Amino acid sequence: MIEVYDLTKRYGEQLLFEKASFNILQGERIGLVGRNGHGKSTLLRIIIGEEASDEGSKNIPSNYKIGYLRQSIEFTEETVLAEACKGLSLEDAEEIWKVEKILMGLGFTEEDFNKSPGILSGGYQMRINLAKVLVSEPDLLLLDEPTNFLDIVSIRWLESFLKNWKSEFIIVSHDRNFMDSVVTHIVAINRGKIRKVKGNTGKYYSSIVKDEEIHEKRRINEDKKRKQIEEYINTFRAKARRAKSVQSSVKRLNKMGRIDKLENIQTLSFSFNSVPFRAPSLMEAKKISFSYDREEPYLIKDFSLLVERGDKICIAGANGKGKTTLAKMLAGVMNSVKGEIRVNPQVMVSYYEQGNTAKLNDGMTIEEEILLSHPGKHKTEVRNICGAMMFSGDDALKKISVLSGGERSRVLLAKTLLKPSNLLVLDEPTHHLDMESCSALFDAVERYEGASIIVTHDEYFLHKVATKLIIFLDNRIIVFPGNYSEFLEQIGWDSGDVLDVAKKVAQGSKSAASGNKKEERRQRAQELALRREKLGPLEKRIDTLEADIVSGEKEEKVLTGELVKSSEKQDVQAITRFSKELNEVKIKIDSLYDELDNVTSEYEKVKEELE
Repeated sequence: MIEVYDLTKRYGEQLLFEKASFNILQGERIGLVGRNGHGKSTLLRIIIGEEASDEGSKNIPSNYKIGYLRQSIEFTEETVLAEACKGLSLEDAEEIWKVEKILMGLGFTEEDFNKSPGILSGGYQMRINLAKVLVSEPDLLLLDEPTNFLDIVSIRWLESFLKNWKSEFIIVSHDRNFMDSVVTHIVAINRGKIRKVKGNTGKYYSSIVKDEEIHEKRRINEDKKRKQIEEYINTFRAKARRAKSVQSSVKRLNKMGRIDKLENIQTLSFSFNSVPFRAPSLMEAKKISFSYDREEPYLIKDFSLLVERGDKICIAGANGKGKTTLAKMLAGVMNSVKGEIRVNPQVMVSYYEQGNTAKLNDGMTIEEEILLSHPGKHKTEVRNICGAMMFSGDDALKKISVLSGGERSRVLLAKTLLKPSNLLVLDEPTHHLDMESCSALFDAVERYEGASIIVTHDEYFLHKVATKLIIFLDNRIIVFPGNYSEFLEQIGWDSGDVLDVAKKVAQGSKSAASGNKKEERRQRAQELALRREKLGPLEKRIDTLEADIVSGEKEEKVLTGELVKSSEKQDVQAITRFSKELNEVKIKIDSLYDELDNVTSEYEKVKEELE
């Protein structure tokens, strides 16, 4: 349906992509991935014609309607429902039920329909924009980070909605679980190129790792061959009787292509500054309640929680129910109206506030902002943290006022990193981060030796990190003593008997969870056995091939030395013998590299299938 040819785009000295070509066929659902600042939003703007490429062209069929989720807020109607109905086509102008269905899926109630859009929060205003785009039913739907302003319930609804979408769409999202559940293909911007892959993000990232490993092996192999030819030329250049052979080697060297070493791509790599904590529990909240006017009805009522050493507690649920408020009370930023929170005196809290609400000093540089929060830190240490957050060199001197949402989030993360702690409280830390940065954050939280409390709507995060859950559901707060998979299995987000299950959890009835854990252990044992059966022989073969290559390259080096010595002695018989042996070893090494590439590909394929 859409074809892009030889697209090139630069901003000053920065090349986003060059000579990029790809197509989007009928019914394809595209996940657009790439690091922040590498051109994802720019590519969308080029497709819809709001920005021009430097070179190349695009072919879009006539009468092909494109719907684009805009970040700007421009409302003209008096009510939410009337504003959302503006998305209906003339033919569907009377199909108001479609608008109501989508609005309710996005978290609006019937009472909200008659409210003025202007009084709503920014997140709900963006949901109106999303509703208008969805109800317009375009041929191509373009969604740039739609999950940034949705809660987990609305994300799951949108996921279901997009699975039933009849036409094409392109989605940009840092939420890997969401993207993988709805796309058929990945279009990726990486190293100035655009590449299309059938499958999900797992398949794409596996292919990138494999391709770059093969590229590096080939580069090393080519460099070795080049050096060997150069050594031969230099050794025999002055020998008249070898002139023909030397000239042939010179021609061969000139014909050889040069494979450049891949540049390191700057990415997040960090660890939180954990302080040892040996007591069994860090904090206990007992029947705490909160309302902003300090009177009933309470936003949070009679909530209790025990935070134990090593806990990774994730808070999830619908927006506006009190997730951020609860996180602030547990972090000590706000006080409860009723109840108490007992905190071990040795607890040291590091709190990350949402990037869109946290206050930063616009007039300061990144370095100055971090130093202001940690005045005792040495400037070198601050610069190192800036580098870890991808603000290396002069980038650390950027003013806060010019930073993007993702850059502001990284500044807040840097401030959180520097603070020594044994309890992390993170409020939606993945907002405005790209997929690679989110993965770095997940890994850092997993490695963190203290306890963590994280507000998130990212289901990939929930599956990967959570050992305990606080769920805001049906005007109740449930403390679930298990991981996210167990929660989905035992309760779920749309369970009709959620109150009964919640009561059982609150009363400490864990018989179902115990049974599930036993079954889970059995399944894990089966999975491990299957992995050993399928991957074990391939792993052994890879080890053997790598050892044979190392051995062959050592033999190649020895033979090359013997050949040089024989040439200096002009021992024709030895030269002939060593040349033949050296050629055989080189053929053997090349064959081993080819087999290693094939076995590695088979290993990655089997591994992906098992996962």
